[in-house]
Amino acid sequence: MHIHFIAIGGAAMHNLALALHEKGYKVTGSDDAIFEPSKSRLDKKGLLPNEMGWFPEKITTDIDAVILGMHAKPDNAELLKAQELGLKIYSYPEFLYEQSKGKTRVVIGGSHGKTTITSMILHVMHYHNIEVDYMVGAQLEGFDTMVHLTEENDFIVLEGDEYLSSPIDRRPKFHLYQPNIALLSGIAWDHINVFPTYENYVEQFEIFIQQITNGGILVYNEDDAEVKRVVEASTNPIRKIPYNTPEYTVEDGTTYLETPDGAMPIEIFGEHNLNNLAGAKWICQNMGVDEADFYEAIATFKGASKRLEKIAESDKNVIYKDFAHSPSKVAATTKAVKDQYPDKTLIACLELHTYSSLNAEFLKQYEGALDSADVAIVFYSPDAVKIKQLDQVTQEQIANAFKRDDLIIYTNPAAFKEYLFHLKYDTKGTALLLMSSGNYGGLNFDELKSII
Repeated sequence: MHIHFIAIGGAAMHNLALALHEKGYKVTGSDDAIFEPSKSRLDKKGLLPNEMGWFPEKITTDIDAVILGMHAKPDNAELLKAQELGLKIYSYPEFLYEQSKGKTRVVIGGSHGKTTITSMILHVMHYHNIEVDYMVGAQLEGFDTMVHLTEENDFIVLEGDEYLSSPIDRRPKFHLYQPNIALLSGIAWDHINVFPTYENYVEQFEIFIQQITNGGILVYNEDDAEVKRVVEASTNPIRKIPYNTPEYTVEDGTTYLETPDGAMPIEIFGEHNLNNLAGAKWICQNMGVDEADFYEAIATFKGASKRLEKIAESDKNVIYKDFAHSPSKVAATTKAVKDQYPDKTLIACLELHTYSSLNAEFLKQYEGALDSADVAIVFYSPDAVKIKQLDQVTQEQIANAFKRDDLIIYTNPAAFKEYLFHLKYDTKGTALLLMSSGNYGGLNFDELKSII
């Protein structure tokens, strides 16, 4: 088959392109800009477009299917040509469903924890040499790509994102997978540019539950009140399996998980990660991995990329970075680090980078999100607000939203970097936590290893 990608350079899109190339498909693609690591990875396999831009002459009747990325616009020249020729046009999730119709589809949904839970499941499968197809939203240790597709594997594990499918398909991605086994980790309002009200956002998860195949399985986090309410209200004839945060202790910076065979040290930490682990365990058990084998494998799981990732450590000090940006994720991550290092001074830095977090009305959702930190810092770029064409947010609005009189606010990348590189570390030890889906206006995280 010949598959053409419109917007091949995206994190998800280029991984799908690599997976199809690996499967033996003829793959071509276009984009107007491709950045690292996508650029090098596509180039290595001979899939990097010769020149950037959109070229309708590339679209011919020889193409079996077009996969349309979110980065493209509805009036994209190549898309218009494909429509004119009557070619089959798929969104990314639509094509994944086509590739997995004959498999048992395992879909991990929820406002937070999706990538981590999916990563845990794949780690366990990889540890026990169980071959599965997959799509996950982060690069994992031991895996070449974020997407893997075969003809022969029985299971496919899919991270179920609630964001939109394509510029011409406004359905949330996870509505298209029709899972046989599903997980719902949490519901916390996000993507307000797409789902303007809380009720509208919650409705997407109600639809997701209805999409589970008759007689299927839903594993759900009963610690989340909204998840519990939505799942229990569903009339879909499925088996519902609740999970909650397991018992654990923390001693000298190590987390011990309570298991039937006693306390077991694990690499990850934080209540939210232990909660994720409990959900992953139920999914793995429903995929044929028994409890003892799950615990043996999960003991070696170090976490997903950019999710509470330790970037530097000395005798007394430690630095973590995390992808957290929504209010619930920020609160959970900050608390996790403080619980893990209760005797250290916790400096928590949050970059307001997403559309939602830079919205003056949505800012109120952050109240209390940094309360676990000894020192709380918020960074945002007024330029980012302009680029996203939002109303200007003020330092006063941010201070009022977080409800911390001692909140430190930076808007200048150079000033923030100066602060980090001249930190006065506490004699009892400091934990520095950097939370963002961006990079604080150009911060090189590798350079931070020298300051500790």
